Amino acid sequence: MKMLIEKLPDLQALYVKELRLFLSAEEMIAIKAPLMAETAIDPDLVHLFREHIEQMHRHTGRLRGILNRAAGEADPLKCKVVYSLFDELEDIVEDASHMPVRDAALISEAQRIEQYEMAGYGALRQIARALELGHDAQLLDQSFREKERANQELALMAERIYPTARKAA
Repeated sequence: MKMLIEKLPDLQALYVKELRLFLSAEEMIAIKAPLMAETAIDPDLVHLFREHIEQMHRHTGRLRGILNRAAGEADPLKCKVVYSLFDELEDIVEDASHMPVRDAALISEAQRIEQYEMAGYGALRQIARALELGHDAQLLDQSFREKERANQELALMAERIYPTARKAA
């Protein structure tokens, strides 16, 4: 139960709240992603996760800039969805008894996270456009497209790793 109700009187207030939630999501992903890279066994997957970590820092910086312009500060608001996704990831990785299955689990969960981020960036981009914040919309679109590419890279990795995981048992 919420003790303090935050009112959303208009689209601008919704935009700021969504930005705050998404900043929290990106910060949590940036914290947890190195653990994914350390857990992965496949060298290409490790490399891919490390590349994505650098990208996440850029996304966090973009969000901070947008939020500073929109609200005068960049104060994150806990994103419960990303916390839950990482709880699930940790459980699944722990349950994977074979290394190729663990890598497959990492890919699967990473794709879920990427797709959540794509949905968030897409929604934020649409709100920015509705508010006629063209520069924000461009930056959010850039992050959206980078997330789209990251998801495609994970899909290609899955095509190679899933057959190996299938044979692991």
